[in-house]
Formats: sequence, structure tokens, C-alpha cells
Amino acid sequence: MTVTEERVRGGELTGRIKKLVHEGNVRRIMVRDREGRTVLQVPVSVGVGALVFAPVVTVLGAMGALAADWTIRIEGSEEQA
Repeated sequence: MTVTEERVRGGELTGRIKKLVHEGNVRRIMVRDREGRTVLQVPVSVGVGALVFAPVVTVLGAMGALAADWTIRIEGSEEQA
């Protein structure tokens, strides 16, 4: 399993999460605020449909509007190269 962290600004949060899920090599996504508190943790499984993921994207959009800095921790599968 690979683990990476990225810092994003408010408006970029939703777009980056959508892109990660679309890429499909992600097992879990954690979103942390600037103080390091985990505010959202989403397990992403193969075949996650838009219907299931839509509420999560809505929450991320609202969170992105409220704060400026986020850290996304991405746990990916080994095939990610």
C-alpha cells in the first residue's frame, strides 16, 4: 500500500477528490483540516457508483467553502506507479 499526502486550497478540494476516485487506484481518502484533525475519512472501493459518492462530494464542496487549507491523505494500492 502506498500513502501520499497533498495540500489543497478550499476550491480545489472537491475536484481533486473526484479525480482521485476516477483514477481508481485509491483505497481510502482522509481529509484533514489545517490543525491536523481528520474531518472526513472515506473508504473507496472498486465500483463505487456516482449515486453512492454524490453525497460525499456535496459535503466536500461545503467544507471547501468554509476553510482555506486542507490536507488529503491518499492510501493507494501497490499497483499505483
